[in-house]
Amino acid sequence: MKLREYFKSGDAWVWLNAGTVAISLIMVVGILGLIAVRGLSHFWPADVMQATYTDFDGSKTVIVGELYDERIDTAQRLREAGVELPKEVETVTRYSIKVGNRDITGADFKWVFADRLADVGYPEDIVALERYEWGAFFGRLKDVKESGTVVASGENAWDALNARIERSNGLLAEIVGIEKGEVGRINYGLEKLRLEEKRLALAGQLTDADRARIADARAALEKEYDGLRQRLEKLSAETDRDSAVFVLADGSEKEIPVNKMVHAIKPNAMSVFGKLGAYFHNLWSFLSGDPREANTEGGVFPAIFGTVLMVLMMTVIVTPLGVIAAIYLREYASQGIVTQVVRIAVNNLAGVPSIVYGVFGLGFFVYFLGGNIDRLFYPESSPAPVFGTPGLLWASITLALLTLPVVIVATEEGLARIPRALKEGSLALGATKAETLWRVVLPMATPSIMTGVILAIARAAGEVAPLMLVGVVKLAPTLPLDMNAPFLHLERKFMHLGFHIYDVGFQSPNVEAARPLVYATAFLLVLVVAALNLSAVGLRNRLREKYKALES
Repeated sequence: MKLREYFKSGDAWVWLNAGTVAISLIMVVGILGLIAVRGLSHFWPADVMQATYTDFDGSKTVIVGELYDERIDTAQRLREAGVELPKEVETVTRYSIKVGNRDITGADFKWVFADRLADVGYPEDIVALERYEWGAFFGRLKDVKESGTVVASGENAWDALNARIERSNGLLAEIVGIEKGEVGRINYGLEKLRLEEKRLALAGQLTDADRARIADARAALEKEYDGLRQRLEKLSAETDRDSAVFVLADGSEKEIPVNKMVHAIKPNAMSVFGKLGAYFHNLWSFLSGDPREANTEGGVFPAIFGTVLMVLMMTVIVTPLGVIAAIYLREYASQGIVTQVVRIAVNNLAGVPSIVYGVFGLGFFVYFLGGNIDRLFYPESSPAPVFGTPGLLWASITLALLTLPVVIVATEEGLARIPRALKEGSLALGATKAETLWRVVLPMATPSIMTGVILAIARAAGEVAPLMLVGVVKLAPTLPLDMNAPFLHLERKFMHLGFHIYDVGFQSPNVEAARPLVYATAFLLVLVVAALNLSAVGLRNRLREKYKALES
């Protein structure tokens, strides 16, 4: 009887709801914590271990690398995999060691048995290199060369190497700036001249004067390009000047050009503050750099830029459409069967799988609209499409269509909560319906409108499936926004954080090495989405307090 009375009192349901909320919060915090730890720890410069490993055949090898993972396996499982183990062994601890030097060993990681490691140490003279190609490298610095001549050895080699890496990175940054800036501008200008000449020829309006003008402009650009090419060749020759010789774990030597090195550190000799500085440097490089090695290394700036730009364009498109549609349905349309059917359709659109929107965007926006735009306005580009191919514009419109029901429903709910007496009072004072709508209704509905818009932004930021069909690519050579007129290139493809996670996690040729970047990028995307949702709640509450007096 007491138990029945307890449930009748409602306290049980209160505790049940509280427990459900607590479990949900714990799960969310746990997932975010796992992603954050796995992702952000990747940027910390780990110590490099050196140990002697004895194989089952008695052979010994020296292993140098970072302790990457630990796993406890049953002996039976390993025996089934073909590993010979003593009969008395039941469980085995294995370490995954990031040995790097993929261009030499053929693999970034090596699994070893923990009990077969001996003479484990962390020598301070081991150098860890981050390279533009072939991943990490571990070795001991022997010599630094300039134009093939040794210029520093022993203790002096370390400072000489860092100075040359800094010089090389500066030259490489200058080369990239010229290629993306001035050379890109010249190529863009040459392509515009080619299309102009073809357009005039198709229209039958190409005169000798036009040919001469285009030829002069093309010659001027090509002359400018020749000067830049000579400058680039000179800079490239300067980057090829320096190299360094390293001693590997097996005693062999490897000479590496300095222009292949991103940076070099001695992690075992670094203090905590030194590692902290390297950590923030690596984190900034991740946020501001370009991807390398099939997206398994480097940064994600193009993906961040593409995500933000696409979401902003989507917001500009979906906000007026959603608000106008909701105002018409609530304030102007007759509240009959047709309006009810439209509302049901809008609610059903919110539940349609996102990939369906992607297929629709590909078929209607890209092939139909884009193809007709090319035929009408860009015939000179044929057979190469301009808007008849996936790009930034079609991706933004597709996601605007995807998030439109969210904005309509949220705006309608805000309009429905406005007291009718306020509208009637405004009309009674002589205001027109449009003035009442603009000065009374819309300001009071702003909290709901902004909530719907920001929730739509949060959803669009995390979508991947439709974007794979309408504009997102693995690696975009240029950003959609640059200094070449018209500056914003709506027809270009772009990178996206969500697709970057999918590509690195499931399409990477080196999944194990790229796994930390998957966690780091996922955590970055989660932070963006969470910030947008929290902003929606905060903005809604502020606007609600602002117009609370009017409602009362």
